Amino acid sequence: QVQLVESGGGLAQPGGSLRLSCAASGSFFSINAMDWYRQAPGKQRELVAAITGGGLTNYADSVKGRFTISRDNRKNTAYLQMNSLKPEDTAVYYCNARVLIRPDYEYRYWGQGTQVTVSS
Repeated sequence: QVQLVESGGGLAQPGGSLRLSCAASGSFFSINAMDWYRQAPGKQRELVAAITGGGLTNYADSVKGRFTISRDNRKNTAYLQMNSLKPEDTAVYYCNARVLIRPDYEYRYWGQGTQVTVSS
């Protein structure tokens, strides 16, 4: 069983910063891509940022230049540094990881979500 535990959400003022963490635990071979998604009330879940096992990154246009995704493979943890936050960044943020349970079998896991609220 693999668990993803997110932390770091909360309330921030417009222009402020937050840092989210996503730690994977359990029994697995390795972790491939780790992604951050978000879902605002009444909207579909959207991809915010992604990072491969080798460190290649990709961002939604709405967060480019403001958010930075990174990972520490020794700790099986991904991070999302969010700067210059805007009210429209308010959402529940979810971590997603493609985990190699065995060398020939990959499964996709989701975290429980962490609320980010940007408001003055």
